[in-house]
Amino acid sequence: MECEYFDRLKKYNYGDPLVETEYWLVLLAPDQRNLGTCVVALKRDEDSLSCLKKSEWLDFIEIVPDLESALKKAFSVTMFNWGCLLNSGYQKDPPDCHLHWHVIPRYKKPVKFKDHIFEDPNFGESTMKARGEPLLLCEDLKTEIVARIRKYLKYLNRKTA
Repeated sequence: MECEYFDRLKKYNYGDPLVETEYWLVLLAPDQRNLGTCVVALKRDEDSLSCLKKSEWLDFIEIVPDLESALKKAFSVTMFNWGCLLNSGYQKDPPDCHLHWHVIPRYKKPVKFKDHIFEDPNFGESTMKARGEPLLLCEDLKTEIVARIRKYLKYLNRKTA
């Protein structure tokens, strides 16, 4: 993926590029405690939802159903948590925020993928509960996860082709 803005986002450690649209980057998040967790990051500097342009919202509402559908087909996701929190940006003075969404697939039952079992022990509760250390995967497994998600994307594959 060739996106000039991705290099600027590396300092936030949002993850590995999955696909991009005109206004958004979709990345596989580093923490895969919930298999398929992604970040959808705006491709310009912004720190407030209220400052999004109409064109950015319209692009975003095309991403949501396509990404959810692809994740459901890829990993049998039960439901999703979407969050736009921006909290960590305010741990610095001055604040260093960048508008992005966390997409957290939730699983009622354990999921097996490539000989790994992924469980969601807090299903039905907030993912904000303390759940232990992040689950960081090897590059090969992350590549397999990205390929599986891309296989089922429809709108996003048209936009990036």
